[in-house]
Amino acid sequence: MGNRGMEELIPLINKLQDAFSSIGQSCNLDLPQIAVVGGQSAGKSSVLENFVGRDFLPRGSGIVTRRPLILQLINNKAEYAEFLHCKGKKFVDFDEVRLEIEAETDRLTGSNKGISPIPINLRVYSPNVLNLTLIDLPGMTKVAVGDQPLDIEYQIREMLMQFITKESCLILAVTPANTDLANSDALKIAKEVDPQGLRTIGVITKLDLMDEGTDARDILENKLLPLRRGYIGVVNRSQKDIDGRKDIRAALAAERKFFLSHPSYRHMAERMGTPHLQKTLNQQLTNHIRDTLPGLRNKLQSQLLSLEKEVEEYKHYRPDDPTRKTKALLQMVQQFGVDFEKCIEGSGDQVDTVELSGGARINRIFHERFPFELIVFDEKELRREISHAIKNVHGVRTGLFTPDLAFEAIVKKQIVKLKEPCVKCIDLVIQELINTVRQCTNKLVSYPRLREETERIVTTHVREREGKTKDQVLLLIDFELSYINTNHEDFIGFAKYVCPVIRKGWLTINNISIIKGGSKEYWFVLTAESLSWYKDEEEKEKKYMLPLDNLKLRDVEKGFMSTKHIFAVFNTEHRNVYKDLRQIELACDSQEDVDSWKASFLRAGVYPEKDQPLLSAEDAAPSDTFSMDPQLERQVETIRNLVDSYIGIVNKTIRDLMPKTIMHLMINSAKEFIHSELLAYLYSSGDQNTLMEESADQAQRRDETLRMYHAIKEALTLIGDISTSTVSAPMPPPVNDSWIQEARSGPGVCVALTPPPAVSLCGECLIPFSLRRLPRSLCLSLCGECLIPFSLRRLPRSLCLSLRGECLIPFSLFSPHSRRPPGAPQRPTIIRPAEPSLLD
Repeated sequence: MGNRGMEELIPLINKLQDAFSSIGQSCNLDLPQIAVVGGQSAGKSSVLENFVGRDFLPRGSGIVTRRPLILQLINNKAEYAEFLHCKGKKFVDFDEVRLEIEAETDRLTGSNKGISPIPINLRVYSPNVLNLTLIDLPGMTKVAVGDQPLDIEYQIREMLMQFITKESCLILAVTPANTDLANSDALKIAKEVDPQGLRTIGVITKLDLMDEGTDARDILENKLLPLRRGYIGVVNRSQKDIDGRKDIRAALAAERKFFLSHPSYRHMAERMGTPHLQKTLNQQLTNHIRDTLPGLRNKLQSQLLSLEKEVEEYKHYRPDDPTRKTKALLQMVQQFGVDFEKCIEGSGDQVDTVELSGGARINRIFHERFPFELIVFDEKELRREISHAIKNVHGVRTGLFTPDLAFEAIVKKQIVKLKEPCVKCIDLVIQELINTVRQCTNKLVSYPRLREETERIVTTHVREREGKTKDQVLLLIDFELSYINTNHEDFIGFAKYVCPVIRKGWLTINNISIIKGGSKEYWFVLTAESLSWYKDEEEKEKKYMLPLDNLKLRDVEKGFMSTKHIFAVFNTEHRNVYKDLRQIELACDSQEDVDSWKASFLRAGVYPEKDQPLLSAEDAAPSDTFSMDPQLERQVETIRNLVDSYIGIVNKTIRDLMPKTIMHLMINSAKEFIHSELLAYLYSSGDQNTLMEESADQAQRRDETLRMYHAIKEALTLIGDISTSTVSAPMPPPVNDSWIQEARSGPGVCVALTPPPAVSLCGECLIPFSLRRLPRSLCLSLCGECLIPFSLRRLPRSLCLSLRGECLIPFSLFSPHSRRPPGAPQRPTIIRPAEPSLLD
């Protein structure tokens, strides 16, 4: 299989990584990457420096890497470095790179060993590197030093987990060879998140520092703690070499010499060392990116959809084009007017399902809040005012009739109280209008000066209309005060006055004679003039009507076996109240009901006996609330009901006119002003270029958003090309292999060789391996991912067999069938017993 463009995958991920990091959305997309983990001083930084071939990372004892370093290696002819936080600046001197890393680390973490999870993005261009992206993470530690918090171990662990728990992240676990592999911090934490070892690549450092007589052969051969992707050994520079400024190229040559000369490692020298590690990581990261392409494509498409609407606003924008500025100004003002009208009038598109806004909130003020802000009578205070008004109208005389002047005085006083809730309603509507204006100017955030001027001009206009609206509403109140229309069709009036019902409810007449059935329950209706009772609440069959003249109340003690609470109604002139009864005893289920009925009788002018309190419990009132004059009380009750009727008419009128007045004088005026006059005010307020100055933050956001948008589109295009251009090499035509015969046994060991199937190894055609000790069945590991077993009983003739101990034997997989010319003698390859056998 061959993938065109596969070599562009790592630069593509680098581009996406920069785009997402700069715009603050790195958490939305898990990009394939390699995280370098290990304990302190395990050699992580040295491995990275060996990749680059330059000294550029901070050095020292203890914790040196205190922020994640996203290192992007890019193969390039020129050699230089760039930081994401220093855009446009190229670092040619790598000592300056080290100083910049230290300065940027100290800027966030302080100078005394603190750590931070915010990464530093470094991109290194060099001809000596392969395309590769790694994240150098702080080394794991156990003890806090300096100003480090006591939980530094858990902070570092938490930081590592943020990276390595993602399935898209490969783990480069760095472990020094001079420590026990079973105690490796890197392998331990990698095992937690990758128990199957599918994402972990082992790196063994400091092989040259192992005790004499010991080696890491079993580890490197993946026998001790096997990993799917295996282990690679490296030899870094010692601290003495670093202090002596030993050249990295010389160090790599020394590393190569070490592996070739060491008896335990020379048979695997081609699979050891920094160059092989870099090449392996490049291949494995490329393959890993390829494997994660389907999921990455889905995430990229989701990101693209979320950005398209925002990018649509930026596509045709040219910052310095005056024609474009004028057109943009006209469009934005027009759009602002449309948005404002939609917010007020409502629309079917972009409906907010979270909270009310604009016109809906104003509607709630009109029809929910404002009606409840209108007059709520304080019953006791109102009755007291009516009583005082009647007395003051009569003066020294005793009035025989209910006075009109008292009614008018009370009504006007109640109408004046309407001014406060009306003004408050206007203030609430103004606040909602201003909030709506601010909400609609959110689309002008790209031009702060234009937004500020638009808000100021519209708000000023609304405030101007506020005065006119309040004057008009107060004028409505004055209209109501100027004439009390007692001929209104909805007003009950004196002529049409029907004695209102004060109270209805079930009561038991407790003292009906036993012969007549004892106590019995009836439906009672109390008005200002009489007390009537009926058979039931339908009030069709009236049993009796008792006038309230000369009636009073008294308490009655309940009987021994009774659970009812009783009070009595009697005539002060010692007349029978009902039939032959001088008093009727009325019973209730609770004392609260008794007190409530007594309060209702007080409103009707029926009072308790002089030796009893006027009221009890919570219904008690000051002594001057109720007069001892029954006629005055009836007049108070009459005016009270007339006031209630007339104020209801006024409230209804005000509730109807208030929304109309506010809509006409304020809201519709604001809409008309925005559509017809706002643009003129904007032109007169200042220079157009000043108004259309784009904010620096918005310009940066636009550039970064566009860059990320195009990077995602390019990524999707490249991913599509990679997927669609994957081609399969056609199988070669059948070969006439009748001339191949089975080898016969002879003196020595006979090995007849037959070709294995053709295999494409990511473009690598030569697979070196040692035949010093070759097992009977050999398994080749291809890029650490697929295992291809084949039998050595039959190997192709084209395989060059060399039986000299340490020799490496290459063979080409691009020649799937090694064909013997028909004229060649048909005889097997004979290996003499004196020579080492392949089967040993």
